[in-house]
Amino acid sequence: MWKKILIGLLLAAIIVGAVGYQKYQQIFGPNVPTTLDQPYINIPTGASFEEVLSILQTQQIIQDTASFVWVAEQMSYIKPQMRSGRFRIEGGWSNRELINHLRGGKQSPVKVVLTNERLPEDIAGKVSQVIEADSISIDALLRNTTFLEERGYTSETVMSLFIPNTYELFWNTNAEAFFDRMQKENTTFWNAKNRKDKAAQQGMSPQEVYTLASIVERETNQKDEKPRIAGVYLNRLEIGMLLQADPTVVFATRDFTTRRVTYKHLEYDSPYNTYKYPGLPPGPISMAEISSIDAVLDAEEHNYVYFCAIGDGTGYHAFAKTLSGHNANAKRYYRNLRKRGKR
Repeated sequence: MWKKILIGLLLAAIIVGAVGYQKYQQIFGPNVPTTLDQPYINIPTGASFEEVLSILQTQQIIQDTASFVWVAEQMSYIKPQMRSGRFRIEGGWSNRELINHLRGGKQSPVKVVLTNERLPEDIAGKVSQVIEADSISIDALLRNTTFLEERGYTSETVMSLFIPNTYELFWNTNAEAFFDRMQKENTTFWNAKNRKDKAAQQGMSPQEVYTLASIVERETNQKDEKPRIAGVYLNRLEIGMLLQADPTVVFATRDFTTRRVTYKHLEYDSPYNTYKYPGLPPGPISMAEISSIDAVLDAEEHNYVYFCAIGDGTGYHAFAKTLSGHNANAKRYYRNLRKRGKR
C-alpha cells in the first residue's frame, strides 16, 4: 500500500514539475526568434492589446502567441490603451523580457532630416515619413493662423521656424509636439553665437533675417560668396532700391522647374515679386541653410548693389557698384555662355 502511495506522490510531483517547467518556459524561455527581419515595431497611439498582438504576429516577433497572451495577463500588461512608440526588439528574448521592454523600456528615436524644403507641405510630407503624425495633420497645423499667431508666426513666416539639421524624435510624436520641438530648436539656434543680437544690430527680426537668407540660399551654392551677396541685398534695402531677386518671382509663380526668369515671371503680381514691391517679401521663399543665415548676420561690408553670374560654370558671380559695371559683367556672362555652347 505504501508503495502505491509513494508511486502516486511521485507521479503527482512529476506532473507538478512538468507543469511548473512549462510555465517557467512560457515566462522565461525564448519566444522571440533569434534572427529578426525587422527588429523595430511601431505601436500607434491609442492601440489596443489586440492591435499590439497583431503587430507582433505580422512582423513575426513572437513564435508562440498563446504563451505571450498568458504571460501578458499574468504581468498585467493588457490595458485599454497600450503604450505607444517605436521599440527595438532583440532576438531570443523571452515573453517577460519582451513585455518589460514594451511596457517600460526606452523608445528607439527616429531621425528627421530637414535640408532645403520650400513649402510647409514639403516639410509635412518629409516629416510624416518618419513619425506617427501624418502629412495632413502637420500641414494643417502649419497653416492654422490662430495656432501660429499664438506662437509668433504667420502662414507666410512659418518656414523661418525650421533650422536645417538632423533631429532625433520619438516616432509617436504628434503634429503639435513636432512644432514645439522645432520652436525649441529655433530658440536655441538664435540664442547661440549672438545671432539674435546681430539681427537686432541690423534692425531686423530673426524672421526677417531668415527671409533674406532664403533668398541668398537660392542665389548661390557657393558658401564663400554668400556674405557678399547678402551685403548686396542689405545695401539695396538701405538705399530703398528694389531687391529684384529672381528667386522671389520663381517662388511667387511656383514655377520651380524653370531654368531662367522670363518677362512673364517679372510681371506676375505678388507681394513676393521683389521686382514690383519694395523691401523684403512677406516671408521666406524656402528653408535657408545655417551658412546663409550667418551670411546675412555677418554680411560683407562693401558698396556693391549689382551682381550676376559669371557664366564660366563655376557657379560664382561678378559684382558691381554701378549699372554700367553691371552691364559689362552681363556681357561677359553671355560671352562665357557662348564659349561653353550654352547659348
